[in-house]
Amino acid sequence: MAGSTTEGVARHRLPVRKLFAASAGNALEWFDWTIYATFSIYFAGAFFPPGNETLALINTFATYALAFFFRPLGGVLLGRFADVHGRKPAMLLTISLMAGGSVAIGVLPTFAQVGWLAPILLLLARIAQGLSLGGEVSNASAYLGEVAPKERRGRYSSFFYISTGSAVLIATVLGFVLARTMDKANLTSFGWRIPFLLGGVLGLVGLWLRRSLAETELFHEKKEAARRVQRPLLTTVTKHPKAVGQLIGFSMLNTLCYYTFFSALPSFSVKGRGANDVDAFLALSIATALFVALQYPMGALADRYGRRPQLLVWSGATALVIVPLSYLVRPGLGNLLIVFCVGLALYTAMTSLAPAIMSELFPTELRGLGIGAWYNLTVAVFGGTAPLVLSALSAAGAATAFFWYVAAGAAITFVVILRMPETKGSELR
Repeated sequence: MAGSTTEGVARHRLPVRKLFAASAGNALEWFDWTIYATFSIYFAGAFFPPGNETLALINTFATYALAFFFRPLGGVLLGRFADVHGRKPAMLLTISLMAGGSVAIGVLPTFAQVGWLAPILLLLARIAQGLSLGGEVSNASAYLGEVAPKERRGRYSSFFYISTGSAVLIATVLGFVLARTMDKANLTSFGWRIPFLLGGVLGLVGLWLRRSLAETELFHEKKEAARRVQRPLLTTVTKHPKAVGQLIGFSMLNTLCYYTFFSALPSFSVKGRGANDVDAFLALSIATALFVALQYPMGALADRYGRRPQLLVWSGATALVIVPLSYLVRPGLGNLLIVFCVGLALYTAMTSLAPAIMSELFPTELRGLGIGAWYNLTVAVFGGTAPLVLSALSAAGAATAFFWYVAAGAAITFVVILRMPETKGSELR
């Protein structure tokens, strides 16, 4: 019997097209959110009154942060929609919202053209994207968790951030290419619009890929149970309080890591520490390629050795190295390469299995809403504010305090993970 099982596992073929289709929307979501943060140094002055570049950048990041607070609402509404009506229709809806918001930003008028209407329109486009992303992360995570064999859930989950990392890599390489081929005046005038319009094209590709997806068997088995749930958000707290607490506990550092390295540091290294923007884009691009390459191996390690060991290494090491790394954020490609490569390599211990551990927390009838509500609330509080906090602290001359803040979050996450049960190979409820 053991030999038969081994042969069955050996013959398993990953449904790569299905996994990339499920992850395509997530790729677009993070492409759009990354280009907003990455190109903010060029378009901040377009939407706010001229004369104070620092204030314009802070206002741009404030808009970025405000949109995050619509993510929990999107997580609740679109997560519940997915639990009742299916993962596939929910994922088609989220990618449409995100692509529309991206195109809207790419064609918005500037402050010089329409005054204060410009930042209002920018905020509305970001709100649509915030609602979309709130539903996308939870529903794509649930889909990947539900279609995966229990002994390969980490491997399947790794495609979530393979797509994310690939999209971020495209965004950062695009930033590098534009920074090398266009002068700052042209980037500030119109060049920043190019990646947002490209997001609309990627959205059409994602829609085409997702149309071929089949609904998960677990959803079909549990959809009637989902429809019978009364007050589903309250039910997650009253019947699954440990799951909610654990999700918040590890998502805090998850989101701090993401928005520190992919969103806050590129702008901070250029504006706050005087690094060359080409060096910053190149360092992040190289580190992101490493980030993508490590996803599947780390997902396989989690399937073999468990979730907790990887998560403990990630949170413990991040607590120890993040402050020392912050002192290397200064001019010079070598310095920036160390910062981004070390930080993102550690981060893969979490990202490679994030959909797996989130899917394993809640039963199927509450999975979309449970992940959507509490993960996105945590992201709104800790992730959406990260670039704003770093910009404000940098302007006040206290940038190092931000990295101590991340270290404290890592220590809290380490304690939470210590108390979590091991879920490797478990059956989804």
